[in-house]
Parts: sequence; structure tokens; C-alpha cells
Amino acid sequence: MSNLELGFWSFPVLLIMVFLRAPIGLAMLLCGFGGWYFAMGGNPTPLLAKLKSETYTTFSSYSLSIIPMFLLMGQFATLSGMSSALFKAAESFLGHRRGGVAMAAVGACAGFGAICGSSLATAATMSKVALPELRRYGYSGGFSTATLAAGGTLGILIPPSVILVIYAILTEQNIAKLFLAAFIPGILAAVGYMLTISIYVRLYPKSAGTREPQPMSERWAALANTWPVLVIFGVVVGGIYLGWFTPTEGSAIGAAGTGLVALVSRSLTWSVFRDSLLGTAKTTAMIFFIVLGAGFYNGFLALSGVPQFMADWVLTQGFSPWLVLSIILLFYLVFGCLMDSLSMILLTVPIFFPVISAMDFGMSVEHVAIWFGILVLIVVEVGLITPPVGMNLFIINAMDRETPMTETYKAVMFFVGSDIVRVVILVMFPAITLFLLPG
Repeated sequence: MSNLELGFWSFPVLLIMVFLRAPIGLAMLLCGFGGWYFAMGGNPTPLLAKLKSETYTTFSSYSLSIIPMFLLMGQFATLSGMSSALFKAAESFLGHRRGGVAMAAVGACAGFGAICGSSLATAATMSKVALPELRRYGYSGGFSTATLAAGGTLGILIPPSVILVIYAILTEQNIAKLFLAAFIPGILAAVGYMLTISIYVRLYPKSAGTREPQPMSERWAALANTWPVLVIFGVVVGGIYLGWFTPTEGSAIGAAGTGLVALVSRSLTWSVFRDSLLGTAKTTAMIFFIVLGAGFYNGFLALSGVPQFMADWVLTQGFSPWLVLSIILLFYLVFGCLMDSLSMILLTVPIFFPVISAMDFGMSVEHVAIWFGILVLIVVEVGLITPPVGMNLFIINAMDRETPMTETYKAVMFFVGSDIVRVVILVMFPAITLFLLPG
């Protein structure tokens, strides 16, 4: 069997292992290990040498140190009560409108995503804050849980985003430029979700209650309480774009700043600090193990020649670049229902990126890479709320056992529709994504 055939046969083996509930990192590591073994003719010496070198080169990467720092920043923000201030501020300005408390939850998710970078953490944290208020003002269970599940996806789109960092490392792109390119799509996502809420409450008036408007003095007071989030986001993101420090240094400054704010506000107790470090360590270990498995498996795919074969085959068929892009995005939408976002990115980008890079979209290679990265992030984000295996749906359901999952499924499809419309717009008009980039 040729190396190319080994590469293609590894895909069904990997999928079978995943469907048998093997951890995705372990599945990729074993497939890569087995692929290298057979490709080397059963000689274990090159395989063991590769295992040693791959482990060292993966974990000695300076760029990867940004991940635990952003995760720690999110942990401090999650455990120190910043989410509550964001929600109260958004609710004070929007809560009196039809569907306003749900809109406030989306706005708070967007703000929290700016200092968290994790979809699951954003969904879980904002649920603790917003679910009681949604129930208090008569919002239906399915509508409430669907809103929070969708709002949670903003955590991986609005910078800083751990998934964008992984994509940047895989494709050797500039992290700061990817963060900048994600701004407008992130704003569009939040606005789209709010429009979806407005449409939903008009179609189903009984799904949302009302509340009295707050005095302007109380609104401004609630907004003033969000200053830590605004300062940290401004310093970290602004500092990166102004060249004051690198993204990695910015992540460390963000973590230190979030911890300092929590300490000054007296919400950073010893137990909170310990839980933040443990939570960061556990999540970092999980991500790094998946990264190692993906690196080993993708190294085997490169050896087998599968990515280059796919790129050459697509080019020789004469397919339209837009058709190829549409098929790839459709693939992400389907498989995003079955796999988590990080695994999807690590498994597929090394295969699809060479194909997209070889096609002519009328843009520079760098702009195509950044545009494609934002599109992939969005469609993977859709998978987080798409039945039957949307991860955010299970997170929210675990926090609201009283609401049947079927009710959440029905309501969340409105938000999925909003996401699909946004993907179509960004595909048709790449300039929306690339508008803020220099040059």
C-alpha cells in the first residue's frame, strides 16, 4: 500500500475511533503513530525519533504560550464577577424593549467574549447570571436557553480567541491581523442575534415578558461598573495593534490585569485564585494534548502527500474557487454538529488550507488566509449550537434541567439561520472581513 493510500485510509479509521468516543487527541495521535509506522516499513526507529522531535517542537513554540495566558484571563474574569456587571449594564439599556433581556444577554456575551476567548466558558458563565433574570421576566425556557447558547458562541469570535490563535499557528498567519479581521464579523454576529430575538418575540409574543425601563442615572451607574472590562480589553487589544507589545505579551498583561482588578474588587480570594490556576491547567493540558495529536497526525498526512494531492486534484478539475469554498464550508457545517471546534480546526485546516491557498479569489495569499480563517471560525461556531450535538446546547441544558432539550432545539434554529445568512454575506463580500486590515 502506497503512502498516499495510507493517508486516505487513515480518515475512516480516525472517524471510527471518534465515533467510538475515543478522545480526539488520542485518536489523532494513534492514527499518526500507526501511519508513520507503516509508511516507514515497520521500522520503529524513525517513528520514535519523530515522536521525540514533534513533542519538543510543538511545546517549545513561543506562540503557544499565549493560550494559557488568555485562558487564565478568562478564568479570572469568570470567577470574579465581571460577567454580572456586563449583563446588568446591557439590561439597564435594553431590558425594557420587547425581547430586551435576551438582547442584553447577547450583548453581555459579546462583552465577556472580549476578555474570555472561550465559547463554552462564555455560555456557562453568562447562563449563571442571565437565566434567573430571563425566568423572572417571563421568558420561555427554550427561548432563554437558545439565546444563551447562541450568545456563548461569541466567545470564540470576538478577540481574543483561543481558536484564532490555533488557526494562526497552523497557517503561519499574523495573530494581530486575525484578531483585527474578526472585529466586524463579531459585531455582525451580535447584531444578527439581536435582530433574530426581535423577530422571534414578534412571531411568538408569549415567549418573552416585559419589564419597566430604568432611570438614566441607574443606567449610567451600571455602565460605569463595566470599566474593568473596557480597560482590560482596550489595553490588551489596543496595545497589540499599536505595537506596544506582542500578542503573547498582551495575553500576559491581560491575565495580570484581570487578576489585579479581581484582587482590588476583593473577589479574588485564595480559593478563586486556586480554582483559576487549576481550571487553566486542565484546559491547557487538554488543548496541548490535542495539538500534539494533531501535529503528529498532520505530519503523517504531509508525508503521505494527501494535502498536496487534494490541492492538485482540485486545480486540475477546473472547479470554481467559490464552489470549492462553498463545499468546504458546508462540510464544516455538517461535521461541526458532531465534533468540537478545536478538533475540527486542527484536523481539517492542514488539508483544506493548501487547497484554498492554491485558488484565485482575486486577493493576496495573506488576505485569503485571513478571510478563510474567519469563515471557518464562524461555521465551526455554528456547529456549537446545531442539533443534535451542539456543545453549547448541552452546557446550557445542564444548567437548566427544567427545559426540555427539544424546546431549545426549536428555538436555536432561528439563530442558526442568522449565522448562515452572515456566512453568505461574508462569502459574497470579503471586504467586510478585510476592511480594517492595513494595505
